[in-house]
Amino acid sequence: MASTCPNCGRKLKWYDVKAECKSCGVSIPNFNWEARLEEDAALAEKKFASFYRTLNMFAYSLWGTKLRIARIILSFIPIIGFIVPWAALKSNGESIGIDVIGIFTDGKSLIDVFKSFFGNSGLYFQNMAYENYSGPVTYTMLGILFMVLCLLMAVIAFFMILFTNKHPKSKLMVIFDCLSIACAVVSGVMFTLAGKTAPAETAFNFGDFPMLNASGGIMWGIFVAIALLTVALVANILVAKAPAKSHEQLEEERLARKAAKEEKERLAEIEKEKARLEAEKKAEEEQKRIVEEARAKLAKNKDKE
Repeated sequence: MASTCPNCGRKLKWYDVKAECKSCGVSIPNFNWEARLEEDAALAEKKFASFYRTLNMFAYSLWGTKLRIARIILSFIPIIGFIVPWAALKSNGESIGIDVIGIFTDGKSLIDVFKSFFGNSGLYFQNMAYENYSGPVTYTMLGILFMVLCLLMAVIAFFMILFTNKHPKSKLMVIFDCLSIACAVVSGVMFTLAGKTAPAETAFNFGDFPMLNASGGIMWGIFVAIALLTVALVANILVAKAPAKSHEQLEEERLARKAAKEEKERLAEIEKEKARLEAEKKAEEEQKRIVEEARAKLAKNKDKE
């Protein structure tokens, strides 16, 4: 309830539960309801305008042009680059492939490494300490870390397309794409160092996995990943540089589409009404013909009699 009477201004107490004011007798809930109704209508119209403004720009930012549609697709495709093998460590004991499910490499997959690490992370840090943090275990784990960061930056770049829809020329996606590519390059360097330092360690433990006469390095998958990330980066750069429509232009286009749709529906309704009238006219003519034939037949029968 209002804190004061809208008519006389009397201050209302917490126990004034009646709808009528004790001083002037006016119904507080219904006071000046026409003006308040107009205010509510104006407020609703303003909110709808804001909603359409946001919706227009959201749709335009995502798929408003062919380039933006291509950008969405090309920003999602790099996920393939994290399935293919980035690197591998092969040995006479266990072998480790830096691909997700191990279909491209022999031995343990990246999932197996994650399970082992989170199951006994202390053992990995012990292994890295034994090699003074400059051996195959250290460099491989750093390579995996930057690979995860690369994936994280790529995912953020993709979702920035959604979150920055109010700013269709935002360059945030470009920044995160660059960070993603930089992490992929650093990851490749770490895997290369792991492959170079592995032969010097005749035998060592990679967490739970024994390695003997190990060798390794980067594989073709990392180049695929960097290439796909670069394509996504180029797409975001082109979108950022391309001219973008304003809120006013998008609203004008929406209203034009709405008017065209309404006109189409109006013409369709006119055609429907014409068809209905034509059908009624044909039905009347058919009924008239039937009646005339019946009368003629009846007259003919009377003549015979």
